[in-house]
Amino acid sequence: MHDPKRHKITVLGAGAWGTAVAIALASRHDVLLWGRNPAQMATLEAARENTDYLAGYPLPPALRVTADFEQACAHVTSAGVDEAPLLIAACPVAGLRPLMQQLKERPIPNVVWLCKGFEYETGLLPHQVVREVLGNAVPSAVLSGPSFAQEVARGLPCALTVASDSAALRERVVSAVHGGSIRVYACDDMVGVEVGGAVKNILAIATGASDGLGLGLNARAALITRGLAEITRLGIALGAKPATFMGLTGMGDLILTCTGDLSRNRRVGLALAQGKPLETIVAELGHVAEGVPCAKAVRELAHKLGVDMPITNAVAGVLFDGVSASSMVSQLLARDPRNELA
Repeated sequence: MHDPKRHKITVLGAGAWGTAVAIALASRHDVLLWGRNPAQMATLEAARENTDYLAGYPLPPALRVTADFEQACAHVTSAGVDEAPLLIAACPVAGLRPLMQQLKERPIPNVVWLCKGFEYETGLLPHQVVREVLGNAVPSAVLSGPSFAQEVARGLPCALTVASDSAALRERVVSAVHGGSIRVYACDDMVGVEVGGAVKNILAIATGASDGLGLGLNARAALITRGLAEITRLGIALGAKPATFMGLTGMGDLILTCTGDLSRNRRVGLALAQGKPLETIVAELGHVAEGVPCAKAVRELAHKLGVDMPITNAVAGVLFDGVSASSMVSQLLARDPRNELA
């Protein structure tokens, strides 16, 4: 049976997803939301709303906010034995290493991250970045799955997966997050969960471009299905369990991100189909679209590992090599036929 224990939680990162998670958990737990920009956090406190990243979703009265990193860390490091502390990192992949370096010398009880992608400079998955900085002594986990920040903040139903080598931390995350409109499932396949969460963003760009070009629902279904095959091939090459990709963080997250109008990466693809340059698209988006840097990192990693990822290569070509979206489609259609299960 689910344990309704009250937890002491710090969320590091006041973007859309960090704010949404903090809102969802504040009704049941003692939650402190930290953001690095003092001016933004002062505005957030005064308005009781994150007007920069999640406008229209008021903060619960119990949710506290701060720009003081010491206070944010002390909130969990000073927790008593019965207060079940949980530290959640809600930053983009590019910010994960710097954030972990800030935490390195602190006696943090655990760390859970929400970001999805590969670190471009190193080609590492988030759990590899965390372990490279913090070592193996700090229990760590990834919380991922098909989830738009706006819907979580509204209290609409969603299901997530927590993956960790630590059974105790998996249980703690389930205890803290599972409840109300959120279901949480647990597994130990961190590689599979992270690969699914990362590569689906690239495929959402491809699907958005296809839809923007008016190629129809048949093409969309083909891209999603063959995209899942690409995710699975890369994941297996990195040591993931194949079954993970049929779950929430594989098929589930892929379907949502490729078809949901709230998807930032899908919107990138739609704009590419209109012929807009990448710099303009990113500027107009106003938020991080992880599929853009991820496409470059995954293309390089797949080449290094000898993994066939034609859709990823096509997306990277449009983003970084000056290939047009329509040419991307022509390249994919011109490929030689192959065994579907190969």
